Amino acid sequence: MLAATLLTPLQLVLGAVIFGSAALWALARVSWIELLADNRRQHLFFGSVFLLFVLWLVRRDFDSGITFHFLGLTAVTLLLDWPLAVLAGSLAQLGLIALGLDDAEAFGVDGLLRILVPVLVTVLISRGLERLKPRNLFAYIFVSGFFAAAVAAAATIALGMGLLAWSGQMTAPSSVTEVLGYLLLVAFPEAFINGTAISALVVFCPDWLETFDTDRYLQEPFDEK
Repeated sequence: MLAATLLTPLQLVLGAVIFGSAALWALARVSWIELLADNRRQHLFFGSVFLLFVLWLVRRDFDSGITFHFLGLTAVTLLLDWPLAVLAGSLAQLGLIALGLDDAEAFGVDGLLRILVPVLVTVLISRGLERLKPRNLFAYIFVSGFFAAAVAAAATIALGMGLLAWSGQMTAPSSVTEVLGYLLLVAFPEAFINGTAISALVVFCPDWLETFDTDRYLQEPFDEK
């Protein structure tokens, strides 16, 4: 993630407007009656907030103001669906600000990078897969879990590099190979963490996954006799 000192005032304002608008939209799309009536869903939501907060504490802070950490939003998005995933990430990010680990001024830009981008990428890939109505649960695990997480991490890094280039804090990489090296460096571990979490949930608690169609993926094989 990025410190406020690395960004221009325009970037900070745009980030706050975009992220704030998305958060308000997520608030409006949450089924509050269903959430308040379902204790299990409440536990999954607050548990996701806590796990994201802990995951984001495992980070590498550089003197330049850049911070690297795993995202985990792909698994949370598949678990809760995107409105609650955005809210869970926002609460976890507020916790980092309360501890002084994030800049409050960069709340919008950091939320755009660590929350909105991975949630959006996961939703697009997951819904694209569901349009094909696959019956093999491994398609859900590897496409919506592993692949979506890898693309989300790569997209986050690419956008962060673009913001730094825009603010003049980073020179453009000298070659495409160098860029691909950065993207692959973060994509594989992010894919492993989220994919492993989704694999475990599919095996042990498939009914917890809001985006998992148990009737289609776990139906009995069709007998043509």
